[in-house]
Amino acid sequence: MARPSVVLAGAGLLAVAVTAGTLGMLDGGTAATPPVPGIADAGAVTARGLPVARVVGDAAAAATVGALLMAAVLLPGGRRLGRTHQWYVLAAVVSAVVWAAASAALLLLTLSDLFARPVGAVLDPAVLADFVVTDARGRAYAGMVAAAAVVATVGLGVTTVRWARATLVVAVAGVLPPTFTGHSAAAANHDAAVTSLALHVAGVAVWAGGLVFLVVAVLRRDAGLATAARRFSVLAGGAFLAVAASGVVGTVVRLPSWTALLTSPYGLMVTVKAFALAGLGALGRWHRRRTLPALAGGARRPFLRIAAGEVVLMAAALGLAVALSRTPPPDTGAVPRTPAEELLGFPMPPPLGGFPWTPLFTEWHFDPLFAFGTAAAALLYAAGVRRLRARGDAWPVGRTLAWMAGLAVTVLATMSGLAVYGKVMMSVHMGQHMILAMTVPILLVLGAPATLALRTLPTAPVSGPDGARELLVRLLHSRYVKVLSHPVAASALFIGSAFAVYHTSLFETLMRSHLGHMVMLVHFLAAGLLFFWVIIGIDPGPRRPPHLGRLFVLILTMPFHSWFSISLMSSVAVIGESWWADLARPWGPSLLDDQYNGGAIAWATGDIPVLITTIILAVQWVRSDAREARRVDRQIDRGDDKDPLAAYNAYLAALHARDRPRPGTRARP
Repeated sequence: MARPSVVLAGAGLLAVAVTAGTLGMLDGGTAATPPVPGIADAGAVTARGLPVARVVGDAAAAATVGALLMAAVLLPGGRRLGRTHQWYVLAAVVSAVVWAAASAALLLLTLSDLFARPVGAVLDPAVLADFVVTDARGRAYAGMVAAAAVVATVGLGVTTVRWARATLVVAVAGVLPPTFTGHSAAAANHDAAVTSLALHVAGVAVWAGGLVFLVVAVLRRDAGLATAARRFSVLAGGAFLAVAASGVVGTVVRLPSWTALLTSPYGLMVTVKAFALAGLGALGRWHRRRTLPALAGGARRPFLRIAAGEVVLMAAALGLAVALSRTPPPDTGAVPRTPAEELLGFPMPPPLGGFPWTPLFTEWHFDPLFAFGTAAAALLYAAGVRRLRARGDAWPVGRTLAWMAGLAVTVLATMSGLAVYGKVMMSVHMGQHMILAMTVPILLVLGAPATLALRTLPTAPVSGPDGARELLVRLLHSRYVKVLSHPVAASALFIGSAFAVYHTSLFETLMRSHLGHMVMLVHFLAAGLLFFWVIIGIDPGPRRPPHLGRLFVLILTMPFHSWFSISLMSSVAVIGESWWADLARPWGPSLLDDQYNGGAIAWATGDIPVLITTIILAVQWVRSDAREARRVDRQIDRGDDKDPLAAYNAYLAALHARDRPRPGTRARP
């Protein structure tokens, strides 16, 4: 049972969050106002209930994530959950029930607010079903309800760390659907706004939820508290960077100028949140330097005092975030956006001209997912190399250069003019596809990131749960990777996915959504990584075909790539015609001619990576034979059974002698 102090603390934090949200909406002008005669009104229940449901839902979601984080990651223990771990899983189940109820209330109140009708008038199941199916906000809140229900149901049967971590992933994913609706989705640069908000919300959920339940662990005097606090310190540092970086991107996207931070209600709330974030960062630094060593020594009071203030500050920031979600950003005063700008999130780019297509290198579009993702990959790789060299181990410079070059090309393909024009021209989109699927993977797999991680990550205790290194080993040798890394499966996914995307309605569906477009690009990159890992990969895996077999797979796969390119060039139907027609690009070739150019680019650019891959495979083959020859020479020099071939022949002779019948006996059948 939860202690009374824990319950009272939770109620107090919820009151702080609701108060901050109400004050923020009063400042932003979005609080309940008297109804205007002659204009439909949803009623006081909806006006006052929406912010409360939002605060309760956000708090319960963060609590669910934090409780699962304690059970699955922070607290030390074995592979099976101990009694203390199960208490936190039960707390996550209770929080998930509250989260599901608040999300359901939020769905109903949002529908009432949109229709400007009282709650009782929109309780029709048919109306609710139509809202969930046809409206983005309805789908988002329904997704939250589903995620919370899954956590509440599955959590009752979780008994191992492995399943607790899987439930944690579901909980973190459940807080993301609303980020793809609202003001962010309607922002001028909605790609950056939506991605930055998703990163912001996920970081806040991990940071706030983990800190709250770390305080709960202190109040409960749980064993392993010092270890949990040390582990959370690392997570909190990453969450702080993610929240700060995504907050800066979101502010730049939504505000017309920096002066709006002090001249508009929305900007003032952003400013207050920025000060709160700075204060949280300072308290986190204090924790790392002062209270964590004291906590390791058994002194809980210094940590509890600072952490309690940090949690209260987070609760106030949560309330302000709810108020921000109900406050529209300041009007930029710009002219109404064109249909193309509504679809793209940025104005129609200028015509491609000059030599060689200069706008491809001058028109840039910031994408937080690939910007932050490539930056994190570069920093983690550099940290691994530094750790290896600090302990005296060598790491080939060529691998580091290949990895960094692959990340640089990824940035070029996803944020330069290739990304801008890739949304308005099929030919440029196909060039972007080929770079992500056939150029970047070659460079990244030669960087051997898994090998570097296996050499630098610490080994978990034998009796404890699997750490990052053990999870990576298990993944590399899992049944799923074994199936996907089969040469036939990898080749089918590499080529078949292109046919599935471009020769069905899937392409247009993905292009109309930022999330869908992002998933498409990530899929092309992942399929290319899988295929070239099988062909020229250095990292270990469940199977490693011989070099001749890899060359055979490469030779057999490429004709299908040419067939795909020819199918684009010979098609008389425009792929994704409705998308291109809605954009109404006023310059450049016709849609069919542009599609023909895209097929030609796919055909022409496919030969160069294949040639490079063949050369790399040949070099690896020669080096492998040379290493094998040196191994045999060393074995002969040591006198280990003399010649290995002679030893093998002697082994066969011994088997033959054992099976040969003795005189006077009958041979075995």
